[in-house]
Amino acid sequence: MNLFEAIVLGLVQGLTEFLPVSSSGHLEIGKALFELDKGKNFYFTIAVHGATVLSTIVVFRKELADLIRGVFKFRMNEETGYVLRIFVSMIPLALVGFFLKEEVEGLYNGNMLFIGLMLLVTSLLLAIGHFSSGKGRSISYRDAFIIGLAQAFAVIPGISRSGATIATGMMLGNRKDELARFSFLMVLIPILGANFLEIVSSTDKMTESLSPAV
Repeated sequence: MNLFEAIVLGLVQGLTEFLPVSSSGHLEIGKALFELDKGKNFYFTIAVHGATVLSTIVVFRKELADLIRGVFKFRMNEETGYVLRIFVSMIPLALVGFFLKEEVEGLYNGNMLFIGLMLLVTSLLLAIGHFSSGKGRSISYRDAFIIGLAQAFAVIPGISRSGATIATGMMLGNRKDELARFSFLMVLIPILGANFLEIVSSTDKMTESLSPAV
């Protein structure tokens, strides 16, 4: 991958991350058009998602600061409950990461037919979410876990994470404005964690490659 290709794919990621259109699916389409190495698709996708997470932190910096202050009061309050629901929502994705990592990586193989089908699934989810009026209630712990299942399903390229989580929440009767905020905050720790693990893994591989020379 050269600099131009990286910039174009970065723009694709930046333009599609905050829209319910599956940024990962569009990245796979872009990489197929550039005929890039399929073996490195998954890791590049994680890296650019890490960059958009940093922009999400900037956008939601006030909300994050309020949550952190609330948690460090060391009592059960609205902020602590919200953070706990975020952690509950992360459980399904964590299980997928621990037990199905290789299977998920295998999905990022540039199969355009598969990605096209998953984009159609995303369209169906968005349509269902649009026609789900919702009851205007807050996100419960049960709702958080079910929304987390939708997030875990969205590791498939072509499935929009924000679209799947918000549509699922709408079907559960949650408020759309709260769902949008929850959807973007719930992904921060998993993506940052995935980037950290990839950095550690790359460092270990570099150390192993240099050790014979030492």
